[in-house]
Amino acid sequence: MATITGGRTVLLGLLCGLAAAPAAEPIRVMLLDGESGGAYHDWRATSGHLRRMLVEARIFAVDVVTAPPAGADVAGFRPDWGRYAAVVANYDAPDERWGAELRRSLEDYVRGGGGLVAVHAADNAFPGWKAYNEMIGIGGWRGRDERAGPFWYYQGDRLVSDPAPGPAGTHGARLPFQIRNRGAHPVTRGLPGAWMHAGDELYARLRGPGIQMTVIATAYSDPANKGSGRDEPVLVAVRFGRGRVFHTTLGHDIAAMSCAGFITTIQRGTEWAATGRVKQAVPSDFPAADQVRTRREYAPPPGSNSSR
Repeated sequence: MATITGGRTVLLGLLCGLAAAPAAEPIRVMLLDGESGGAYHDWRATSGHLRRMLVEARIFAVDVVTAPPAGADVAGFRPDWGRYAAVVANYDAPDERWGAELRRSLEDYVRGGGGLVAVHAADNAFPGWKAYNEMIGIGGWRGRDERAGPFWYYQGDRLVSDPAPGPAGTHGARLPFQIRNRGAHPVTRGLPGAWMHAGDELYARLRGPGIQMTVIATAYSDPANKGSGRDEPVLVAVRFGRGRVFHTTLGHDIAAMSCAGFITTIQRGTEWAATGRVKQAVPSDFPAADQVRTRREYAPPPGSNSSR
């Protein structure tokens, strides 16, 4: 658009003739929930928080898919994985819950380039499913022992693979703890080297195949809180075929999920799993090395019991 004034052309297009750049297509994400070890992991509460924080990143379109409850028939449960760039699993179940066809469909999806995000209780799931354990890298509970693979932890600045026998999976009381980033990864790029996480279960003595696994953050499991005395993996990235997996052991309940660090890493981890890159900026309220920072809008209501 132009106007003629005194023989001179004034290009109004600089102000109003240029169309705004089209908004990027949202990243389609499935939030898979249900079962999750019964009442101990309150997936109904935590899934609501996970969905909200993904939507509030303004880059995701989120559909919630709830698996049949414990004891129900799963024969008709056939999620359309291919519609999504990533699946966020807030889900835990024993080996017998999924048949071979359902398992193979998720394996093929991730191996073919789909993203997977395993949240807290999801690393308890499916101890006997070989491909699932390769996808999540490490796991605990449900009878896992040395047959699942070695323990993994940091010793100084070195990742240790420890084949010692013993059960997998312990944690102490839900207390705040400091998280330390390890190496360079898109999920943690730009974050402080160390930051405090709100009171949560610090999973320790996790074990698994660790194939194509990168530990991107650890936390010290304090023996004073029934810990291992080791720097335990809390954020993990795995390559499975052409797919990417982001595994966070954090987020037992909505109190833990109110941590600005948890919110930021789940948003960035989901973007990385879906696209292989992270474009989100680090928020101004990200925790410091000596200070927990939570977001009030995610905190449990006064008087509620967030310990489930």
